[in-house]
Amino acid sequence: MKPIIYDYSLEQLQDWMKENGEPAFRGGQLFDWLYVKRVSSFEDMTNLPKGLREKLDHSFQFVTLNEITRLESKDGTVKFLFGLHDNHAIETVIMRHNYGNSICVTTQVGCRIGCTFCASTLGGLKRNLTSGEIVAQVVKAQQMLDATGERVSSIVIMGSGEPFENYDATMAFLRIMIHEKGLNIGQRHITVSTSGIVPSMYKFTEENTQINLAISIHAPNDKLRSKLMPVNRRFPFEDVIEACRHYIAKTGRRITFEYALIGGVNDRPEHAQELAEVLQGMLCHVNLIPVNYVPERDYVRTPRDDIFEFQRILEKNKINATIRREQGHDIAAACGQLRAKHMETK
Repeated sequence: MKPIIYDYSLEQLQDWMKENGEPAFRGGQLFDWLYVKRVSSFEDMTNLPKGLREKLDHSFQFVTLNEITRLESKDGTVKFLFGLHDNHAIETVIMRHNYGNSICVTTQVGCRIGCTFCASTLGGLKRNLTSGEIVAQVVKAQQMLDATGERVSSIVIMGSGEPFENYDATMAFLRIMIHEKGLNIGQRHITVSTSGIVPSMYKFTEENTQINLAISIHAPNDKLRSKLMPVNRRFPFEDVIEACRHYIAKTGRRITFEYALIGGVNDRPEHAQELAEVLQGMLCHVNLIPVNYVPERDYVRTPRDDIFEFQRILEKNKINATIRREQGHDIAAACGQLRAKHMETK
C-alpha cells in the first residue's frame, strides 16, 4: 500500500522533494494544493511539472474515504459514515453553530476504553487511524462546505476512539490543522478530549500549545467512575485529577470536564456536591451532557429539571457549568451510533 499523502507535514514534503531531485519549494506548492485549493488528485496540481505529478501519483495515494451514508439533521448537523480501504467504517460530524462550523473527528476505528454508556465501544477497538486518515475527515468536510462558501472554523477530537491512545497520529494531525500555510485553524478553536490517559496527559502538557484539553470524568469518585468507565481501573480518578492540576499549573489554561448525566446513576444532588468539592479551586469548566439513548445499553436520560438542579449546585459552589446543546438528535449523531448500526447490518 502506497503512503498516504495527508500523513506528511510540510517539512516532510519538502524533504521528500529534495530526496527525489526536486527543489524544496515544490513541497510548499504541494501543501497548498492539498489544504488551500483542496484538490483530490495529483493531476489537478497544474503548476507542478508533469513528470513530478506522475512521480507523486506513483509514490503516494490520497486517503480513500468512501461515503457510505450522509445524514442531515433539521438543525443543520451533518453526519458522515465513511468506508476505509480495509472495509472498516468511521464517523465524522459537521455541527453548525451561530459562531461557525465545527467538525468532530474520529481517531480510531472503534474504541477499547469501554465506557458503559457509549456506542463507540461496541465491538471494541479495531485499529488506530493514521494522521492522514484523521486529516482527510476535515478535508472532506471542508470540501462539502466549499460549495456554499463556508469553512471549518473549529475542530473537536471527540469522535470514536481515545485520541491519547493514538497520541503520535493525533499530534501530527493537529500540527497539520494549525499550520499557517494550510487550513490554518486557530489553536484555541481546537479541543482534544481524553478519558484520562494519564501518561499522555502529562506529555500533552509539555507540548506548549494553545489547544484546549477536555477530560471525560462522568463521576465524582473512584468507585462510581470505575463502574461507568473501566479505564479508571488503569488510571484512577485521583491520578487523573492530579494530572489536571499539573496541566493547569504548568500552562495556565482552563480545563473542561465532560460529565454525561445518567438517570439515577450519577445525577443526584449528592453527586453534584461531591463533584464541586473535588474541583474546588481549579481553573475549570464542567460541560453537562444529557446521555444519549443507546439501544444496547440500559441507561435512561436525566429529567430536565434534575439537569438544571445539578448545574445549580455546581454554580452555587462557584464551579462554572453549562449544559451541552443537543445537535443531530434526529440522525443518531452521538459517537458510534451510525457505525454500530452499519456493523449490525453487515
